Amino acid sequence: MTDKERKNKPRQIMTEQGPLERIANFYEVPYGYSEDQAVNEAMRCLQCKEPKCVSGCPVNVDIPWFTKLVVEGRFVEAARKIKESNPLPAVCGRVCRQEDQCEKFCLKGKKGKPVSIGALERFVADYEREKGDVSVPEIPKWTGKKVAVVGSGPAGLTVADDLVKRGHKVTIFEALHVPGGVLMYGIPEFRLPKKIVEAEIEYLKKMGVEIELNSVIGKIETVDGLLADGYHAAFIGTGAGFPVFLNISGENLVGVYSANEYLTRVNLMRAYRFPEYDTPVLRGRRVIVIGGGNTALDSARTARRLCPEEVTVVYRRSREEMPARAEEVRHGGEEGVKFMFLTAPTRFIGDREGRLKAAEFVRMELSDPDESGRRRPLPIGGSEFQVEADVAIVAIGNDVNPLIQNTTPDIGTGICGNIIVEQETGTTSKKGVFAGGDIVRGGATVILAMGDGRKAAASIHKYIMTSGSSGSSH
Repeated sequence: MTDKERKNKPRQIMTEQGPLERIANFYEVPYGYSEDQAVNEAMRCLQCKEPKCVSGCPVNVDIPWFTKLVVEGRFVEAARKIKESNPLPAVCGRVCRQEDQCEKFCLKGKKGKPVSIGALERFVADYEREKGDVSVPEIPKWTGKKVAVVGSGPAGLTVADDLVKRGHKVTIFEALHVPGGVLMYGIPEFRLPKKIVEAEIEYLKKMGVEIELNSVIGKIETVDGLLADGYHAAFIGTGAGFPVFLNISGENLVGVYSANEYLTRVNLMRAYRFPEYDTPVLRGRRVIVIGGGNTALDSARTARRLCPEEVTVVYRRSREEMPARAEEVRHGGEEGVKFMFLTAPTRFIGDREGRLKAAEFVRMELSDPDESGRRRPLPIGGSEFQVEADVAIVAIGNDVNPLIQNTTPDIGTGICGNIIVEQETGTTSKKGVFAGGDIVRGGATVILAMGDGRKAAASIHKYIMTSGSSGSSH
């Protein structure tokens, strides 16, 4: 096919559940590509000699190569090509911000729409899994080295994948009763089905990665204890699971949730499958969600499915400054979520029984850009007003969990409690200890955490093979 023919091919659009249908269920919204759609979309790739899309991917997936395999109908081989650098393709194909990463650098996007790299990644990963053709790569003979990975979120899973493929024994310690971290508790079923995460983790287990659940490092064992117990290195990828609150009056009222608690109750504890799972969560009639990121949209779209009369996302900046993915905002709008921009909460108001009944807001205006590059919101005096609400979900970010830091006093931390590392290696101030993902960055994206994991894995491999690190084997 000539370059001209490639340029003229339209971008393939995934079919989706209709809005009225999907707000009555928690099934995944996009259906994914058909085989013909995938081939036609992959044909749009120009097979650039110096592909910028690869450098735009934090884990450096060889995008031209895998799209070429799709064009040839070699879908399983395409999935395996991706897995050489990305152990979670079915996850990343669904939740990555491709528009800000690989697709942002696609030459097709200069004069049109970029190749839909994420949809293709999802297609080949789903094809491999659904055809039952998932195979484990050949694992080298054990090197005699063992690595402890604390946390089974995206960073920890990526470290485990890279290290086990280098011949090291890897044990993941997960605090919760299921592995997956934020992929399991923080992202709704309709955006990332739990069976997808479970299948990706099962692939790692087949390669030899061991996972110990209900293992809170910092409580049952410390990082120092792991190193003394035979592990030659440790990676900390415990994420940012502590919610940030507004620090305004009324946040302790019944009906005011952090997004972290709300999504955990619904996603991990299956509140959406009542009465099969009798997990308590207030459904409410009028729900307000404070924030403008993907977590705010996840919360709002979840609330919409739990049958409230009205769900409103309240954001202190304008639509243009919202960090949420455009697809998330579009889906929310289609599903009936309302948006209130340039508005910030000042207090929550309760009834005599301590239950939320309303929220007070103030109008905002945008001033000069702040350190984030977005224009700073400032309140407009005298513009306060009240809105009736019986559920409020605060989704303005997360802080890091301090448990590891508090029980590992010789590890360097920042003013926010985040672990300080060398950016390109994930090396901490403590010998033999590495870190990455949200515990370092604060709340960020799945693929950035995975990129951190790949860098740290390379550093861990070099460290344990060349430094003479010693750990008692057992």
